[in-house]
Formats: sequence, C-alpha cells, structure tokens
Amino acid sequence: MLKSLAAALSLACAAAAPAAAADAVTFGTNWLAQAEHGGYYQALADGTYEKYGLDVTIRQGGPQAANRNLLIAGQIQFYMGGTLGSFDAVSQGIPLVTVAAIFQKDPQGLMAHPDAGYETFADLAKAPTIFMGKEGFTTYFSWMKANYQGFSDAQFKPYQFNPGPFLADKQSVQQGYVTSEPFEIEKQAGFAPTIFLLADQGYSTYSTTIETQAALVAENPDLVQRFVDATAIGWANYLHGDNAAANALIKADNPEMTDEQLAYSLAKMKEFGIVETGDAAEGGIGCMSDARYKDFFDKMAAVDVVPKDLDYTKAYTLQFTCKKVGLDLRKS
Repeated sequence: MLKSLAAALSLACAAAAPAAAADAVTFGTNWLAQAEHGGYYQALADGTYEKYGLDVTIRQGGPQAANRNLLIAGQIQFYMGGTLGSFDAVSQGIPLVTVAAIFQKDPQGLMAHPDAGYETFADLAKAPTIFMGKEGFTTYFSWMKANYQGFSDAQFKPYQFNPGPFLADKQSVQQGYVTSEPFEIEKQAGFAPTIFLLADQGYSTYSTTIETQAALVAENPDLVQRFVDATAIGWANYLHGDNAAANALIKADNPEMTDEQLAYSLAKMKEFGIVETGDAAEGGIGCMSDARYKDFFDKMAAVDVVPKDLDYTKAYTLQFTCKKVGLDLRKS
C-alpha cells in the first residue's frame, strides 16, 4: 500500500510540474513582412516552432532596421542573410555562420517591356538603359559583363524604387524581384513584363539564408537544429498547406501588405522554383552543398567582387541541412 501511495504521489507531482520552458529565440528578417517570409510566420502561426521547443519572436526588418547588427552584437539569435553578406563577414573576421539556405534561387531578375524585342537574356545587352541599384551594379552586373557580350557601364542608371522611368522608356530594362516588382508593373501599367531571372542564367547564389553566430553553433547545436528543422516544415506548409493564419500575422506586422500581393508572390515562388529546386529538391528545404558554394564563390572571385584568397568555407556549415525534413509535406 505504501508503494502504491508513493507511486500515486509521484504521478501527482509529475502532473503538477510545469512543462520545460521553451527556448526563447528572436529571428530578424531583412525587410518588412511579406510572402517571401511566409514559412517563418507559418511555423509561428501553426505551432511548429512551439512543437520544437522554441518561443520564437520574428523581428521584421525595414528601412530603419539594423537586424544584422543585432545578430553580430548577440542581441538576436538568427538573421535572414545572403551569401555575399556571409562572404563579407568572413573577410571582416565577423564570426557569423550560414546554417541553411531557404531560397535556392535568388528572386532578383531583370524586367523588360514585352514588345521591346528582347527574346533572350543576352538580348538585354542591346538595351540603352538598365535601371538597377548600386549593389546590383557592383555584384551581378559585374558578373553579367564578364559572361555575356555587350553589357557595359554605359547602360547603368540608378534605380530609385520607382517604376516610372522604366514605364516611360519602352526600350529600358529594370531590376526587380520576380515576386514583387512585376506585380506593381501590372497594377500600374496593365501589362505583364518579360522577366529574366538571374538564377536561371547562371547567377548561382543562395538567397534568404539563415545566419547565426558561430558561438551558438558550437555551444548549442541542438537549438540551431530545431530552428532549422521547424523553419523547413513551416515553409513546406506555407507553400502547400493552409497559410491563412501565417498571412494574417504578416499583415499584422505589415498593414500595407494585401491579400492580392501575398497570393501573387506565393505563385511566383512556386512558378520559378525559388524554394524547392536545386539542392532542396532531394535534401529538403534549406539544403546547401559545398559544390554550389564553390561555384558561386569562383564566379564572384573571377570578377573581383570577393577576394580570390578568401576562405569562403568559413561562411557556412552543412551540419544542419539536407536531412529531408518536410519532404513528406510537399505536393507535386
């Protein structure tokens, strides 16, 4: 009887004991909330992060945000980065590491008027004007000039995030994310621009990566693994499941976001294979490879965007990805 009483008391105490506290994590995005961030919001909305023992706060980026600096300072745990940014961190001796690449393709592309006569990417070398930002001019345009005949600095005009000059000049070309700028063109001008995705022309960078501090990888790899896995599942569900709750959170963070824009961006991510092609096709969302990193590094080093002697392998680790997480949620 005493044993039975002791067992009963033990069970009662266990039932009364609080559940283990979830690990608090802050993830900083690189811009205002949008469909391109949908998988993170999905994992938050449907309880996936909670299931993985994570109490996640999404800190959206924007014009005045400094989320990457907060990561460097250790004030947030994860940041939505990019490959060139990770190479730059290595160059500067900043101990950041990319642990997953959510976008297999960079959504950056060049847009042209459908009746301008530019049938191929190489035809864009005939355009008198290409509107692009300074960052694009020093990175992907350097690669374009080295790999396609006819592109020259004379074509460059600064892009001021206003489609007006592009719309006024039917022979001009403009940079833009396939998930956003073409939508605005269609709304304002009533036509769908011709889109040339840089990734489909050989510009092989990963995009929308997950960066963290090297110290966190070394000291708490289980936390990193759980965040990467839960995010992959969130993205699979956002792409293929009911994403209404995630979109509601996106609109709460960014009230200017519309259902129409969200639907357009999601459709383009699927159409262009932004998330689930490349290494992710077999390894699962977020998958990366040494070969892909080497390919992009070699291309950037060849045009002096990054130092040729940079140890780019310090920019990333493959230990957390390519484990087929979430593949069962994919729909053909």
